[in-house]
Amino acid sequence: MVQLYNLHPFGSQRVVPCKQEPAHFCCGRDVLFVASTAASCRVEVFAVRDQGRCDPLGSFATLGPVLRMAHSEAGDYLVTIEEKSKATFLRAYMNWRCMSAGSSRVCVRMVGHKMEESYGETLKEQMSIVEMPLSDPPLCISCCPVNGDLLVGCKNKLVMFCLKYLVINQNLTVLDFERSLILHIDNLIPAEVAFCAGHIAITTELDVLILKLELVQQSADGTEQCAHRVSTLEKPVDGGVKDEGPSTHTLQLELDEFIICQKPVELLGEESKLCEIPITLESTELPTEDTKHFQVQYLLFRRFTPDQSPFGFCEETKLHSVQLLPVYQTGSWVTAHEETGNERELLSLFCFFSLPHVGYLYSVGKLVELISTYQYSEKSEQAVLTPQFLHVITSENLQCFTVRCSAAAARDEDPYIDTTVKACPPVALDVCTLRMQLFIGPRAICHFKNHIILLTKANTEDITERRKPTRRMLSRKADSIKSRTNSESEPGWNLYIINTVSTIQLYREMVDYSRTYENVKTESCIHLLSEAHLLVRAAIMDPSFLKSDEKEELLRAFRESCAALGDCYSRFDTKDYHLALPYYRMSGLSMTEVLKRLVSEGDEIQTYERGFIFYLTHSLNEDLTEELSKLPHILCSPCMRNVCPLTAVKYLQKVEKIMPSVVLTLTKAFMALKMGDLMMYEHEMDSYKETILACGFTGQPKLLRQHKKGIVTPTEFAVHLKEMQPGLLVAATVALHENSKIELEEADTFFKMLGSNSENTIPQLLVDFWEALLVVCSREEILQELLLRVTSQYVWRISNKQLPETKPLKTTEDLINSCNHFGLIFPWVTSIMSVGSPSDQDYHEDISKLQSLLCSQSINIASALPVLEPLTEAGNVGLTIHVLCSTRLGKYEEAIDQLLKRCPDAAVSYAQHELKDDNRAVWWNKLLPELCKRTRLAGNDCPVLISSLKETLSVVATELELRDFLSLLPEDGTAAFFLPHLLHCSQKKQLT
Repeated sequence: MVQLYNLHPFGSQRVVPCKQEPAHFCCGRDVLFVASTAASCRVEVFAVRDQGRCDPLGSFATLGPVLRMAHSEAGDYLVTIEEKSKATFLRAYMNWRCMSAGSSRVCVRMVGHKMEESYGETLKEQMSIVEMPLSDPPLCISCCPVNGDLLVGCKNKLVMFCLKYLVINQNLTVLDFERSLILHIDNLIPAEVAFCAGHIAITTELDVLILKLELVQQSADGTEQCAHRVSTLEKPVDGGVKDEGPSTHTLQLELDEFIICQKPVELLGEESKLCEIPITLESTELPTEDTKHFQVQYLLFRRFTPDQSPFGFCEETKLHSVQLLPVYQTGSWVTAHEETGNERELLSLFCFFSLPHVGYLYSVGKLVELISTYQYSEKSEQAVLTPQFLHVITSENLQCFTVRCSAAAARDEDPYIDTTVKACPPVALDVCTLRMQLFIGPRAICHFKNHIILLTKANTEDITERRKPTRRMLSRKADSIKSRTNSESEPGWNLYIINTVSTIQLYREMVDYSRTYENVKTESCIHLLSEAHLLVRAAIMDPSFLKSDEKEELLRAFRESCAALGDCYSRFDTKDYHLALPYYRMSGLSMTEVLKRLVSEGDEIQTYERGFIFYLTHSLNEDLTEELSKLPHILCSPCMRNVCPLTAVKYLQKVEKIMPSVVLTLTKAFMALKMGDLMMYEHEMDSYKETILACGFTGQPKLLRQHKKGIVTPTEFAVHLKEMQPGLLVAATVALHENSKIELEEADTFFKMLGSNSENTIPQLLVDFWEALLVVCSREEILQELLLRVTSQYVWRISNKQLPETKPLKTTEDLINSCNHFGLIFPWVTSIMSVGSPSDQDYHEDISKLQSLLCSQSINIASALPVLEPLTEAGNVGLTIHVLCSTRLGKYEEAIDQLLKRCPDAAVSYAQHELKDDNRAVWWNKLLPELCKRTRLAGNDCPVLISSLKETLSVVATELELRDFLSLLPEDGTAAFFLPHLLHCSQKKQLT
């Protein structure tokens, strides 16, 4: 097997324009935080754009030099360990994004400090720093990626802070923490911690301990110890552990005289509690009914010794880069708003940690097991794990390794995946190196989304070397920015953002590369195609996949990879030849398509291995539940057009005794029509309810329509249903469409041929189909197309005074009651139509359906305007259409102008229905002045305007203060007319 494939997972690189030398950095959702060295004590924040472009968002001062830092996606906060005057401090920076808007205000508060509403309001526009005092100096930190809780490592203890969302008022929610739990761990000084979904990974220099916090039920009497001892102190009974050496206490006493190296130990699952590391839980929450009670489950303990390095004894041998990686349920996504965090269903959890020359990847979810071991070519500095890759930096290289997380997660999601129906490359598949990319002096690395952030710092003697072309990684973008004020004094460091290429691009490269091994190294070809398959599978399991622009392309690549693996197991002589069957099934290829891929015409010397025969045997002999119901499909085939109906019915009756079905019944009815036996036809059609019959046609669409020379043509059955049961025909066609058995354009042709109208005329039955499809259709692109089609047809009929040739299957009331896309007609629309012309009554159904559509929120008004154009000047109907469109577009003043000009009776009714909430001010800013002006011009000759003005004054007097109301009244108005409203406004003020 090829160990190094030398593919190209790294794309372009850019230089982050830091002003000071970075000491630490971490990534947020879309930002990069960079803490400078001790000189400046600042954190610079950069927005990360497309292709890794970095734009400075601002910076903020810290209390002292930053020793550790981490960002939490849940809550969007930055937490740091800082040092000042030889003391360390734990601080969380909240609402830091406000500084990018120009705000420089900062408030510092203590964790758990009660915030009054008046104080909390100021938090909207300023960064908030939360101080978290600890009894012992903080050593390391980790934020839970699932819920944002914080874990702090101190000497002999871990402290957990729960992230809280404090609702100050309806417009302001503030983040805070509550110290909820302390884990006391004897004789342990954590070097690093990782925290995810209640799982905790702790490393010292040579020990790894992974724990899980489990919720426990409270006792029946409601009492529980505040501190709960959960570990066992019994001596190990396993032979390999029993003689591991002196205890920690004894070791400590003898350290002055001896260096004692204990034996390496690996304890998994239940055995790991024999590690003799006692843990005591201390709950620090104020006890309430909702107080959570935990117990600890030991998952893994592993102890290394310095001489485990393949390069011999090394004093610097110690663990680094501990990480917990969550993998979520395929298809799960954020269901709550951002403030409450990401509600994703955790599927699997993985833990990675590394020694200088070897890394270890464990699954710690449903099963605790070692998945992969990574051997590095030279001493590693740091590593980061992602669902698709492991990135490792050494003294001169950035290395990219494959990981097996998606293979393990796929089996957690579906334990029965390795069957004749589904398959996945094995978890134990050998890891390989995709790339070893030369860099000078890599010092630190982190990863988020499709970016790798890399800090390099060259030694003085390497400065000249870095200018050589062979030492460069990638060509720099022409527009890369590099600005540093202290470049003269510190010329040797750089902070890079390196883009990893898209999954599809790397997948294509893997597939192309695999072809070089097709005829040389079979296992290498299968291995690389398996890597490509797992790469795509990992991308599909990512929660962001559902909103990815590459979604369809990734699904297509997944099917392609399955087909390619099927080809390999069919063509090559391998022990896993049987995998050809499940991979071909997952590819979605039919047997004919598979044969076309494998069998070359005229190649008589071609040989086929066991995998191909295995696939053929199982595909041809598989037990189909539909085997006895094949007869209807045969009888509906075009080649059986001249079959004797009577003979066909006899065979159908024999099959029906063994396996009755609605498809059989419909086929018998079809044959009865061919024989002209209407009694038999009615008997068969009465055997099932109409809804079941409609769905039954999806089992055999050829009962209704057949293809002749590529054109859809109705059968005799469809013609009969059109005359006798048009509702069933429409319902059946809807069922065919929703089951992907007929496309929208095919249905158009089908109904037009049934209607025998001219090609440009839309038959009513087709409109009935569109209306029925609107009730059940959920695809947005088809929905808008249908809405425009029915709208266009209603407009054409109304404007051309054309009645439908058949009675519509559904009335407006039917559609309003059954379809969300038809809304209740507004009262002001009814008011306008009540004074309409009698001729409108002839087309009342089309008019009311059109108005009902526009009264709902479904149709895209901007798209519908060209379709509605012919009606905008058509009397009262046109007025209602015009005003409805203006209202949907937010043009309320234009709508009022139209109503006052053409139908003043409806103006107040319109205002009462539409001018609410944010549009309330249109009453006094537009409607009242217009009515005053028009009433002054009309005088007493228009009582409608006067009554409308009175109603408007009543509303405005109720809404406004007296002074504001007075300012709106015309100076030349009649006092007696306005006095009652002034009095009402004044009395309202007194009452309040």
